[in-house]
Amino acid sequence: MCAPHFLRCLAACMQGHHLFPFFKMAQDFIGLASDCQYWLQKLSAWYQASTLETQKDICLHLPQFQEFLRQMYEALQEMDCNTVMERFPTIGQLLAKTCSNPFILAYDESQKFLIWCLCCLINKEPQNSEDSKLNSWIQGLLSHILSAFTFDIKEINLFSQCLGYEPVDYYPALLKNMVLSLVSKLRESHLHGFHTQRRMAPERVASLSQVCVPLVTLPDFEPLVEAMLTYHGCEPQEVLCPAFFEAVNEAFLLKKISLPTPAVVSLWLRHLPSLEKAMLHLFAKLIPSERNCLRRIECFIKDSLLPQAACHPAIFRLVDEMFRCALLETDGAPEVLAVTQVFTRCFVEALEKENKQLRFAFKTYFPYASPSLATVLLRHPEDTPQGCRLQLLQRISRMLQEVVEDQPCGSCGAPFESWFLFIHFGGWADMAAEQLLRSETEAPVAALLWLLAFYYRPLDSSQRRAQAMAEVEAVLSRLQLLMLPRSTPVSAEELQAATGKGSSADPTQSACRQLIRHLLLNFLLWAPGGHTIAREAISLMACTDEMTYEIISFLDQTLYRWDHLRSEAPGSAKLARELLQELRAQV
Repeated sequence: MCAPHFLRCLAACMQGHHLFPFFKMAQDFIGLASDCQYWLQKLSAWYQASTLETQKDICLHLPQFQEFLRQMYEALQEMDCNTVMERFPTIGQLLAKTCSNPFILAYDESQKFLIWCLCCLINKEPQNSEDSKLNSWIQGLLSHILSAFTFDIKEINLFSQCLGYEPVDYYPALLKNMVLSLVSKLRESHLHGFHTQRRMAPERVASLSQVCVPLVTLPDFEPLVEAMLTYHGCEPQEVLCPAFFEAVNEAFLLKKISLPTPAVVSLWLRHLPSLEKAMLHLFAKLIPSERNCLRRIECFIKDSLLPQAACHPAIFRLVDEMFRCALLETDGAPEVLAVTQVFTRCFVEALEKENKQLRFAFKTYFPYASPSLATVLLRHPEDTPQGCRLQLLQRISRMLQEVVEDQPCGSCGAPFESWFLFIHFGGWADMAAEQLLRSETEAPVAALLWLLAFYYRPLDSSQRRAQAMAEVEAVLSRLQLLMLPRSTPVSAEELQAATGKGSSADPTQSACRQLIRHLLLNFLLWAPGGHTIAREAISLMACTDEMTYEIISFLDQTLYRWDHLRSEAPGSAKLARELLQELRAQV
């Protein structure tokens, strides 16, 4: 009895009759039906092989029983499921009783023929609930065969005592050889393509995928799951069953199995519902529980393997479309914006790591955007010298204006597409707001204000955007006055008055309220007197839970960006961390 031999044969079973060129095809169905009744009676007498006499009788008759199973397999593989049940109505009882006999299962030849027969009974295209129940029942028997030696120690002892094997040594080697044999056969099939003598038949691969559904979470089966996912035959249609993809995806999302990135990419490319479920799983995990903690969001996103998989343009386009839908459905919710931006950063890192020289042009990922604009936005701000950042921001503003402002009145397609591209790289907008309040810079105010007005309100008309820019510029001018040298320090009340004075409405109610608040927070971090009044000013601003969360989000996003920028502002970073810690303790 040779376990490796058994497992090589099991792998080859999916090739059908090519496995047995030395056997003559059994034709006498009447004789086989009669044999079924004989062996069914024998199996009833051998129930559980519980006595020494039954064990001896099994050993005496086992070669004939194995030959019967072999002949039965040759007959079954030439029939469909319905014909099998008509000609051999007791076949199910016989196979089930065989599966429950540990002494028979202990022999690899018995397991081999038994598994082959069960595979022939699987209905490849179940038409009704009865077919589905039969498939589930067969999968249960197959699972029992492969797991019996793991879980039923009492029955194993009956076998190991007679043959001198320890179950802990026997079963793992058996299973390992079986998996390695199947993996080898799948890879050989993949390499030889149309070479029919060297590849698995598509229907056998389909059967194997159905057999594997209840087994995908077993650690020993991970190599086989990976080989199945990366196997590509020459068939025009998918041969692996949807239930296999669904089971693997579910196990992967719940961390019950570990798969390499190529296998996960293949899974999501071949079964789009699994990709959609992976994205929904990520959103459900991040949005409610990881609000305002971009570092943890980044860890979850990287751990999901979605950024790495998105290096394939087809997956990126689908994932990006889901982000687009989420933004539209939530009216641009800050949480969705943040996740989109962190995902983009992770994606770009994965892209650069995987492709030192990109296999795909960047426009493949953003086909509706201006290629030159996408190229500029792709540049890491941290890789841009401090003295060149303002110039680059001006260029981004000019390029966006050329696309957006030339659109006819009422058109929202191009502005939205440009905004959707821009928000992927939202760090540029944050940098623009920061540059307006940094005392050591002389910023191109008009260009940066336009960039910010577009970022916060992308679908405004040119006239409304100009009005918003004028309102924000008035507030900015008053904040810049407070930054000038003076004999008395700035107070929190003065700062609050500066953000509302002369405005068409209170800044908490105006169309630009969020932008104005963010300018105020930048003032606290960058103005000479901002640090001393930061806590008092924020306590005045954080009058509601919603406002507190917004401030927390701003500080978290700022620190996240500074960490990536390797910012040279230790004083501002220290203050931001302290404020963030204090505010988080309040909510």
